[in-house]
Amino acid sequence: MENIERLRTGIEGLDTLLYGGVPVGNQTLIVGGPGTGKTLMCFEILYKCAKSGIPAAFIALEESPSAVVKNASLTFSAFTDIDKMISAKTLVVDGENPSLKVYTPTDSEMYSFGNLLSDISSIIKENNAKAIALDSISMIKLMLGDPFLYRRAMIALVSNLKRLGVTSFITSEMSTSERDRIKFGQEFFIFDGIVAMYAGKEEEKRVTSLEVLKMRGSNHSWMLSPYEITEEGFKVFSGE
Repeated sequence: MENIERLRTGIEGLDTLLYGGVPVGNQTLIVGGPGTGKTLMCFEILYKCAKSGIPAAFIALEESPSAVVKNASLTFSAFTDIDKMISAKTLVVDGENPSLKVYTPTDSEMYSFGNLLSDISSIIKENNAKAIALDSISMIKLMLGDPFLYRRAMIALVSNLKRLGVTSFITSEMSTSERDRIKFGQEFFIFDGIVAMYAGKEEEKRVTSLEVLKMRGSNHSWMLSPYEITEEGFKVFSGE
């Protein structure tokens, strides 16, 4: 029997697929096409972590923190204490400064990424965060452009997060939401875990599903599971 310290996502069906949760200290990619709910899933995981007493920080790189909170509050209307938790700093939503400092015409791309990495580290340290979300590294890929620089940056990011001792959930865009057209990016081989989210059509109805493609250091289910996004959070139908 595995003896692994796990961080529960708080999403029951997902934790079932993960055999109890993500190994503490793992860096997990949440990948999917547009509209699959990657940002919302990360927000719910951190919300549930904060509710259970784990200091959590959501670091937004593409939207303002206020936009992230507004969208999550509208979607998860049953989470009535989001603002209270943010005011108490049990759940931190930050990132405007890192997103604004990503690139200036006088900076080199790697220098700008170094600034971003420093800002991410500062947010984690200042809030003593143990669980974080980073939304999204697709922006970093766009910023760096060169595949070699991007790979170096992702290795540096993972190394830094491990050094800081956090368990992280990091979103990344895929060019398609369809499972049979998925292409594996180079970041898939760097991070500890991958949860892939899909959207397809079935008799003119949009159907969403997810699967755990990888979770280093732990067994997990290989089942493709439907999910819904409701006012009470994600409902993952694991069937296990």
